[in-house]
Amino acid sequence: MALGIYISVPFCRTKCSYCNFASDVFSRTAFERYVERVCADIGRATEVVEKMGGKIEDDVDSIYLGGGTPTVLEAGQLERIFVAVRNQFDVRPDAEITVECAPGTLAPAVIESLLRCGVNRVSLGVQSFVDAEAAAVGRLHKRATVIEEIACLRAAGIANINIDLIAGLPHQNAESWQVSLAETAATGAPHVSVYMLEVDEDSRLGRELIAGGARYHAHFVPDENAVVDFYLEACEKLEAAGVSQYEISNFARTGFESRHNLKYWTRRPYLGFGVDAHSMLVSARADADAVRFATSDVLEQYIAGAPPTRTVVSRSPALEESFFLGLRLTRGVNVRELSATFGEQVVGNFRDTIAELVRDGLMQHDGSFIRLTAQGRLISNEVFEKFLLPEAVLSAAPPLIVK
Repeated sequence: MALGIYISVPFCRTKCSYCNFASDVFSRTAFERYVERVCADIGRATEVVEKMGGKIEDDVDSIYLGGGTPTVLEAGQLERIFVAVRNQFDVRPDAEITVECAPGTLAPAVIESLLRCGVNRVSLGVQSFVDAEAAAVGRLHKRATVIEEIACLRAAGIANINIDLIAGLPHQNAESWQVSLAETAATGAPHVSVYMLEVDEDSRLGRELIAGGARYHAHFVPDENAVVDFYLEACEKLEAAGVSQYEISNFARTGFESRHNLKYWTRRPYLGFGVDAHSMLVSARADADAVRFATSDVLEQYIAGAPPTRTVVSRSPALEESFFLGLRLTRGVNVRELSATFGEQVVGNFRDTIAELVRDGLMQHDGSFIRLTAQGRLISNEVFEKFLLPEAVLSAAPPLIVK
């Protein structure tokens, strides 16, 4: 089974107020030490995988550099990372190779470096096409910058472009959201990701909202009902533009779905390198389904060689993940396939739950598939909680044999 490679680059030009990722602004002196560590980890990937209790093939069909802003690295540093990957793994000629980029970082020399690395897909962290909204959360680009850099990418031969948008930014309203959606459609980008603003303790804006304060323009954040309306409008407008929803937050023209991200939702193997990088691999143990492990989310700890944390995914969480992740996809989950993998008795325990969700208008049952309705997607976490299965039920079923 082909492997996906994820590489985290936690460096940014500025830390956006809404960001809850393990990224920040660091001195460039940290860049070289970090690249050395990542390349070293890639070089000993086989050793790490064996120690974690997983197994992999050398065949790679997707590489994803996320962040942070990978394009803040020097061209030579970026290229060394890709050389390390190609030296360690057999990267398919048609592999999807994505790099996340902040608008304003794609100078001609950077694009040339991406091409030398084999990059054929770019994800742009636009968030808003309204300059005042972007500036309010710490983004450094203007609308004109995004348009110009998309044109430069296409001229260089990179047409597979994703645009990230966030519904719920400070100062955003119905009119400004329509502007962002119209501008997105006008770019002709074949992939769009629409995220609703997350409010939690892991971002400055989230902490301020929880505290009821006014810093970071928190008092200009639209209410939850408005954010839901923005999301629903995005679903409608993007569909009308030929960019169809295939996952709760992701939309694409036919054939441009993110190959790498689909691995996460379909539980295909992927291997992560760098700060706060996660991996999921087939378990080397016959009595387990998979193994997940993650690196430290603290830069200095990662560079110092802190060991990954590991979780063995047994029968119960494997089935739960199959529902949680698969139901994120518009196509839903094939219950017949789950029954073949986990046993009809175990999957059959969800029959009443599925019937209840269908009656409540949160799920559709179509042949062997179940999928969320539009209403179900809005409260997906509540739906997912319905698929927590008692361990006693699982222990009564025959053991899962991983082949």
